[in-house]
Parts: sequence; C-alpha cells; structure tokens
Amino acid sequence: MLTPRQKDLIQKFAALASLLLLVLVFSLTSDAFFSVGNGMTVALQVTSIGFLGIGATCVIITGGIDLSVGSVLALSGVAAALLVKEAGWAVPPAMLGGVLVGALCGLVNGLCVTRLRLPPFIATLGMMLVARGVALQLTGARAVSGLGEDFAALGNGALGRVVEIDAMGFPDVIFPGIPYPVLLMIVLAVGVSLLLTRTVLGRHLYAVGSNAEAARLSGVRVDGVTTFAYLLSGALAGLAGCVLMSRLVTAQPNEGVMYELDAIAAAVIGGTSLIGGVGTISGTLIGAFVIGILRNGLNMNGVSAFTQQIVIGLVILFTVWIDQVRNRR
Repeated sequence: MLTPRQKDLIQKFAALASLLLLVLVFSLTSDAFFSVGNGMTVALQVTSIGFLGIGATCVIITGGIDLSVGSVLALSGVAAALLVKEAGWAVPPAMLGGVLVGALCGLVNGLCVTRLRLPPFIATLGMMLVARGVALQLTGARAVSGLGEDFAALGNGALGRVVEIDAMGFPDVIFPGIPYPVLLMIVLAVGVSLLLTRTVLGRHLYAVGSNAEAARLSGVRVDGVTTFAYLLSGALAGLAGCVLMSRLVTAQPNEGVMYELDAIAAAVIGGTSLIGGVGTISGTLIGAFVIGILRNGLNMNGVSAFTQQIVIGLVILFTVWIDQVRNRR
C-alpha cells in the first residue's frame, strides 16, 4: 500500500517524464525548439500559469478551488494601469496597488467560503463574473495604453542580457538574459514551497485538506487557514496581472480568459490532488512547463490554435482521471 507521499512522488516523476518526452519530441520535429532563445521564451510564457498555479495549489491543498483567478488577473492589471495613467502614480506603488486589489478579491472569496459557507465553486465563480465585469466597466471594455517605458520594465526586462552592435550598427542579441518574471516566479515558488513544508501554517493547510473536522478538533483555525489560502491565490493572481500587463505594455480587461483552467491543470499534472491534502509547488511548476512546452511545440509545428485547445483539454481530462484513479486505489 503506497503512502500519500509515495503517490505524490510517483505522480511528480510521471509529470517530469512527460515533460522530458515533450522536449525530446519537439526537438526532433523543429530545429529551432531546442535553443536558448526559445527556452527563455517558453519560461516567460509559463510565468502567468506559474503564478496562478502556485496559488491554485495552496487552495486545492485545503480542499477548495478558485475559478476567479483569470478575472482577478485582468482586474488587477487594469487597476495598476489606471493608477499610473489616470491617477499619476509611480509604477511600483501602482503595481503594489494591483496586487492588493487581487488580495482583496481573494479575501472576499475566503470569507464567502468560511463565513457564508458557500461552496468554493460557487463563491469563486461569482467572483470570476464580478471581477471581469468591474474590469470591463472601469475601462469601457477598451485597452488602457500609453503607459510608458517604466511600466514595461518588469515584464520585458532581463538579467544578464548581452547585446552587441554589429557592423551595420544594429543590435545583435548574444544572450537574451533571464527575464525578470521568470526570476520572480522562481523566488515565489521557493518561498511558498518553504511555507508549505517548513512552517506551522503550511502543515495546517495540508491538515485542513486532509480532514477539516479532525484539524479543527486538533486546534487548527480552519477558517483562518482557508481564508489565507484564497487571499494568497488572489494576491498571486494580482501579481500575475501586473506582470502580464507590463509585458504587453497595455492593460487588457479581456485578458486572462480560461487561465484558471491552466492553473488548475498545472497543479493536477504536478500531483496535487483535487480532494485536498496532497500537492507540492515543484510539481505544479513541472505541470506549468508541460502545458507551456506543449503549446510552444505545437505552435512551432504549425498546429492551429483550435487543435491546441483540443489537445490541452484532453490532457486536463486525462490527468484528472489519473488523479481520481489514484485516490480510489
């Protein structure tokens, strides 16, 4: 009989094997796939799924679900952009404001689940609609542009970028550098992973997901722990929104549609159980890269966006089925 930790390790290594297999297949089908530039591009594209997936993992560990992160991402990015353009704020405090907007949405989700006793699916579904509606209302359903170079620095900057000027006077990128969003994702992943594995709060998150009533009888503040998980998910969605809008240098109120499904899929592919109590951040990052590399490889091989949706959907169905089979056994 396998222990939960052994099951988690098996799932994580299965996900890692799938990731390596995808890299091998796409390397053989496209000469440009296995290059430093494309690797950094994939890592940059994965950051949004990574931010949201880290938050989704914490929520799912408690036995909940958060369907609102895509809409919260859009609202937070729009809020940061409007603070810069309309209110005249500097970029750092404006982006902090965007993160706080996301955290507020997460707090409301947590209170709806713990105080109003709404099912997480319904509570976060309502927030998904509300946040998207507010983002569209604030912008009149139009993109917020003209945000300036400072707003683009976080999303488009890179550490260690090497550029040389060629004989014609044009810049030639020798090494694209490590994008700031990728570094931020790594720092957050390490921080949240340490929170889950090395702190009392992390143990309580797992305890609530394993058996909320037993955790309550053991003295765990179940409502407070659950609310924290949703607040963290909302704050990370807010950060993802600010980073994504910085990459685009415009705030799109329609951005982030269906991102919540990518986040949940990344967590489940990496071994997080939908019934709660099991999951790791490292597994979620592996899952995020599985989705990112799958999309990137299909793009480079000329597969249409519609077919990509079918493939990703089948991957989600398959991984959730594996999760259910694993839990029944």
